[in-house]
Amino acid sequence: MTSFRRDEFKQKLLAGQNVYGTCITSNAPRWPKLVADSNLDFVFLDTEHIAIDRADLSRMCLAYQSHGLTPIVRIPQPNPYRASQVIDDGAIGVIAPYLENIDQIKELVGATKYRPLKGEKLEAILHGKTKPSSELKTYLDQYNHGNLCIANIESIPAVERLDELLSIDGLDAVFIGPHDLSINMGIPEQYDHPDFIAMVKTIIQKARKHTLGVGIHFSLEPKRQIFWIKEGVNIVIHSSDMALFSQRLREDIIKIKSASGDTPSISGSENSIII
Repeated sequence: MTSFRRDEFKQKLLAGQNVYGTCITSNAPRWPKLVADSNLDFVFLDTEHIAIDRADLSRMCLAYQSHGLTPIVRIPQPNPYRASQVIDDGAIGVIAPYLENIDQIKELVGATKYRPLKGEKLEAILHGKTKPSSELKTYLDQYNHGNLCIANIESIPAVERLDELLSIDGLDAVFIGPHDLSINMGIPEQYDHPDFIAMVKTIIQKARKHTLGVGIHFSLEPKRQIFWIKEGVNIVIHSSDMALFSQRLREDIIKIKSASGDTPSISGSENSIII
């Protein structure tokens, strides 16, 4: 079994390496070992769109940690208390969805990098009105060692304010939500649309300019991931257990039916699985 190091994900990003992961929806006990055998760096656990309760989430985070994988959790809304809570549950990275203003990012930084500090003192530190004592800073740095603060960028207002948002100290990476971004742009699921491609390239370029990691999630074929890696994506979130199962099962049944002389029916949309 691979040993887990809390800061391994962050150190790889700092070293300019790509990191690879997938979205996991199943809490089946044998799943962590199967996923770990796929030579990944992290798992993306999405509590915004997937029904995972707190107890199951904690078991999943700790199970993946035990197999050497970094659990990154997306919370349902930009809530600093929930962000701090999922770290207590075993998450190493926290993604907050649909961030569009500075205060939301500062609150996420506070929840991931300054926990368990809260209240007026934390607010004063985050807004530069005061600084923690050297003793407190040392404690907080150790207490939150390896934690990752990741902003979901998935709207035009966020992109318009991107340089300002990405300048917040403590932010580690941005995560592009292609589905929500395309909808916000008025071109739903048109991932090859020139305007969508231009928008994603802008996010990637600005994130890299601020020396931040950047990821995008697709449940489609690997060629999309390869395309965006060449454009600067270094957090590769490929597909999900649900999507991969669906795609492979559909392909196998089509082959079996064709070989048996039955006419296969083709239905379903891969795009609908993107989260």
